[in-house]
Amino acid sequence: MSQDWDTGRGSMGEYDRFRVVNRSRRRVDALKLALGKGTYTDDIAHTIDGLLHLKVLWSPHAHARIVSIDTSEAERVPGVVLILHHGNVPRVPYTTAGQGHPEPSPYDAYVFPRKVRYVGDRVACVAAESELAAARAVAKIKVEYEVLEPVFDPRRALEPGAPLVHDEEEATGICGYDKSRNLVCEMKVEHGDVDDAFARADVVLEREYEVPYQAQCPLEPHCALTWFDEDRRLVVRVATQVPFHSRRILARILGLPLHRIRVIKPRIGGGFGSKQEILLEDLPALVTLRTGRPARLFYTRQEELRSARTRHPQLLRWKTGANRDGTLVAQELEVLANTGAYGAHALTVQSCTAGKTLPLYVAEAYRFLMKTVYTNLPIAGAFRGYGGPQGFFAMECHMDEVASLLGMDPAEFRSKNLIGPGSENPLAKALGEGKEGPPQRIRSCEIQQCIARGKEAIGWERRGTFPQRGPLRRGIGMAALMHGSGIPGVDMASASIKLNDDGSFNLLVGATDIGTGSDTILSQIAAEALGVPLEKIVIYSSDTDITPFDKGAYASSTTYISGMSVKKACDKVVEQLKDAAWEMWQHAGDPCERSSLRHEDEHVRRPDGKALSYAEICLSTFYEHDQHQIMDHASHMSFECPPPFAAHFAEVEVDTETGGVKLLKYVAAVDCGVPIHPENCEGQNEGGAMTMMGYALSEDFVFDGGGALLNDTFRHYKQFTSLDMPPFETILCLSYEPSGPFGAKSVSEIPTDGPGPAIANAIADALGIRFRKLPITPEDIRRAWRERTEPAASAS
Repeated sequence: MSQDWDTGRGSMGEYDRFRVVNRSRRRVDALKLALGKGTYTDDIAHTIDGLLHLKVLWSPHAHARIVSIDTSEAERVPGVVLILHHGNVPRVPYTTAGQGHPEPSPYDAYVFPRKVRYVGDRVACVAAESELAAARAVAKIKVEYEVLEPVFDPRRALEPGAPLVHDEEEATGICGYDKSRNLVCEMKVEHGDVDDAFARADVVLEREYEVPYQAQCPLEPHCALTWFDEDRRLVVRVATQVPFHSRRILARILGLPLHRIRVIKPRIGGGFGSKQEILLEDLPALVTLRTGRPARLFYTRQEELRSARTRHPQLLRWKTGANRDGTLVAQELEVLANTGAYGAHALTVQSCTAGKTLPLYVAEAYRFLMKTVYTNLPIAGAFRGYGGPQGFFAMECHMDEVASLLGMDPAEFRSKNLIGPGSENPLAKALGEGKEGPPQRIRSCEIQQCIARGKEAIGWERRGTFPQRGPLRRGIGMAALMHGSGIPGVDMASASIKLNDDGSFNLLVGATDIGTGSDTILSQIAAEALGVPLEKIVIYSSDTDITPFDKGAYASSTTYISGMSVKKACDKVVEQLKDAAWEMWQHAGDPCERSSLRHEDEHVRRPDGKALSYAEICLSTFYEHDQHQIMDHASHMSFECPPPFAAHFAEVEVDTETGGVKLLKYVAAVDCGVPIHPENCEGQNEGGAMTMMGYALSEDFVFDGGGALLNDTFRHYKQFTSLDMPPFETILCLSYEPSGPFGAKSVSEIPTDGPGPAIANAIADALGIRFRKLPITPEDIRRAWRERTEPAASAS
């Protein structure tokens, strides 16, 4: 069977042509990590002479004006060097969102606000000779507050007379911004005649769903070190996903020319979106500028949970119209999102809630209504999945409910209505990155294969046939998914590569490896394009002085966008190698046709079998003939955003006496195009799903009456761990994406979309009770089971 490269469908044999990609090679950083030699942000702190340590004073109030700050007693603490607060730093509005310029987020943040807006907002910062001295000084700062009425409920935030979270003149917003109503943004998008489609539908179902806060919880908390280099340029070593965005936003905050700032991203211990923020590097940078000394700020775990970023809580209303034969006619989604005290990512996360979900199922008409509001609660922002998990929980629970109403098998109902190869995404233009997006056409899609193979792996035919065993009930649920690969028309990445005289190559990329393995992935792409072993690629990434620009690690874009920039740069170098080899043969009196040359196995070869190694070519261009450096660079931006597709399946056992839910098995079948590194794809799939199993069953923020977070430690914030993981099966359903490097598209975020709805649907199958709010806790289950069974018991 031949491959149809335009639609992305074909035979498995086509993938055998790859030598390095589509192979699980040893990661390029594996040895140093195994030996404990990977250097993370804070690992060099002990080597820096004269380092100042920073501690932050956080607001104890959810909403209050700062009347006065008295630092006199704190300044007398031995070792204190500098205390910063709103009275002695410039007041510059900015956004902490690490997004492309111009950022589609409001400029509503300040280094230190004059009015605190949640418990955990910044008030002051102490720089001292030791952490202990800084902490002692923080405790001695005296602040007089005018406590204001807070607003915690997003519905209340929109009501007339609600307390206003933002009332400064300097704060500026984005489309739909109305701080006089606590409104950060709103959208209304329609495709087709929605009202007419609902009127013609045989059945209409409308339900409401609710999803909670969730913390990213990277093992490495936020950390930044700053110092002056020998040219008195500011060097910022920071745990970030977005070094180039960090440099740009820091230049605005600090009032420095951008060329006076260098941002270095070392090894990162996880980010999951939380490090797509310019969250803390401004404070040590200010201290270094004021004192001339190196400075360090490192969040504690409590600070990470209280004052970093979270997933947006949402209230969702889903309405579906369908015909009795199971054909979808119309879909409507309304979202009310809580962005917390500041509006970073407030528009784009909610746009993705609709943009990743609604187009998955073909209908005549769609409507999306959205409002995002300020409250006096912790700040939401970027989190792996970026709006998708919220939307898929609502939609995929809703699809099960619609299928039940129609008397159809949930898998068959989905398969009947899913998008497929050649389909147009009807909402792509309306739901761009803060502006109109480019149109999208699906060219690679194996969602039907994902469902078929996932059903087989989970044993879908057993659904509804489990015998009752005392209080235990079993059920199986599923979810169909799609996501994206980068932000079309916005994301851009660059790479440069040069040849060394032993035939190896130096690859420079701005792309940010945050533990995802992207350094390995990009090296594999380079090795495949150049025809060399993986070990012949030496990669260096994420230094704004040395590496070319890359937008950073977010939006599932690194393999697809950064990978294509690497491939394009390598393709150019291949042409230079052929040119140089041809000239060498010409010069030696042994001419050949330039067009006949090919490259493989570290050589340029001609049809008669003669070959020149890359090392021989490099030595010639360095020292002998037409002397020059073989090197090139390339950039890549795509107007396409090919979705990966997936189908997730969960089998659960529910104890109706305790409310406990045991995950017995989880299956995730995913179409990510050609997996560059299959084992890495499996790891992404398992890790992303595990994160969201906690979202489904245990994770939420618990506040006291004043808005203070109560479960701010890992002891009390209940994440899933490896001990909670069920037997897990990943199935890679190969397709070929023509617009991606060697057929690849993204895989990193789509696994976060599935566990919420798949587990909720499995619980509903087990109990016959539908839970429309996450997390589904034992208390919720026991309460619902009692309400269902006790009236029946009393009646008998």
